[in-house]
Amino acid sequence: MLREPMPIKIPDDLPARQTLASEGVMVMSEAHAVRQDIRPMRIGLLNLMPNKIKTETQIARLLGSTPLQVELTLVKMTHHVARNTPSDHIISFYRDFQDLRSEKFDGFIVTGAPVETIPFEDVTYWDELCQVFDWTQTNVHSSFNICWGAQAAVHHFHGMPKYLLPGKAFGVYRHRNLAPASHYLRGFSDDFSIPVSRWTEVRRTDIPSGSGLKVLMESDEAGLCLLDDPKHRSLQMFNHIEYDTTSLADEYFRDVAGGKEIALPANYFPKDDPTRPPENRWRSHAHLLFGNWINELYQTTPFDIEQIGRMPAVEGKDAA
Repeated sequence: MLREPMPIKIPDDLPARQTLASEGVMVMSEAHAVRQDIRPMRIGLLNLMPNKIKTETQIARLLGSTPLQVELTLVKMTHHVARNTPSDHIISFYRDFQDLRSEKFDGFIVTGAPVETIPFEDVTYWDELCQVFDWTQTNVHSSFNICWGAQAAVHHFHGMPKYLLPGKAFGVYRHRNLAPASHYLRGFSDDFSIPVSRWTEVRRTDIPSGSGLKVLMESDEAGLCLLDDPKHRSLQMFNHIEYDTTSLADEYFRDVAGGKEIALPANYFPKDDPTRPPENRWRSHAHLLFGNWINELYQTTPFDIEQIGRMPAVEGKDAA
C-alpha cells in the first residue's frame, strides 16, 4: 500500500515552517502531533553552519518528505556563541547539548562548519563535539554527519586526517554509486551529481583496515563522498547533498562581493554564465538518501526509545 507523506513536527513559529508549507511539505502543529497514536522518529540536528535558519530549512525539507512522522530537535554547542544568527532565534529554538545528554534519539545529524582549515583540536568546541560523538554511541540509534561534521567524525573515531586542497572543491560533480545493494542507496542511479563546497578532503587511502568503513559514493574529481560506518551506526557525507538550488551561487556572489578570489563553481551555472539561474540536478537524490536513512531508522530502532543503547537493533523490525 502506498503511504501518504507524513508531516514533520517542528516548533509552530520556526521560520522554516512557512517556507516548507509554501512548498507543499506537510508540517504538523505541536498540538496536532500529541493527538496522533504513533511514536515519531526523534531526530536531533546539531547545526554548526553559519546561516542556521537556511540550514534548518534544508534539513527539515528532506526529513519532512518521508512517509513517517519526524520530530526535529535543534541543538547547539553549549558555550559556542553563533555570530551569524539572531540570538533570539537561538534562545527560542535551540537546546544546549549539555541539557539533553540524558535523552535518546532515533537519529542525529551533525552539519558542516566554517572551520575546516583549522586543525580539529584547535576548534574552540572540539572537546564538546567529541563528547557528542561518544554520546551518540549510547543515546542515538543512527547518525548522519555532513561535510566538516563527517570529517570530524572519521577523525574522532578512526584517526583519519584531513588535507588542505590546493584550491576549493567548488561546484556540482558527478559521483558513482559503488554499493547498489546498500539500504541507503535504494533507488539510486549509477551516476549522479552532488554539490561540493570545501577546502579540505579525506582520502580513501587513509581508511584503516578492519575499520568496517565502506565507500558508498565517490567522485573521480571530488574524491570520497559517502561512507557507511556500521560499527558506529553512522553515515559520513563529505559533500552538500542537502543544498538548495542557489546555495553555491550565494557562496560565489558573497565571496565576489567581499573581494575574495573565488573560481566559478564547476558544472553549475548554465554554460558557466553566472547571470543565468542554475539548475538543480541533485534534489531527487537528496530526498532519496534521507528517505532511505529515515526508513532504515524506522525498521531497526527500538519501539521503546529508552531502549536505544541498551539492546541491539532488530533488522527489518518496524519500530513505531
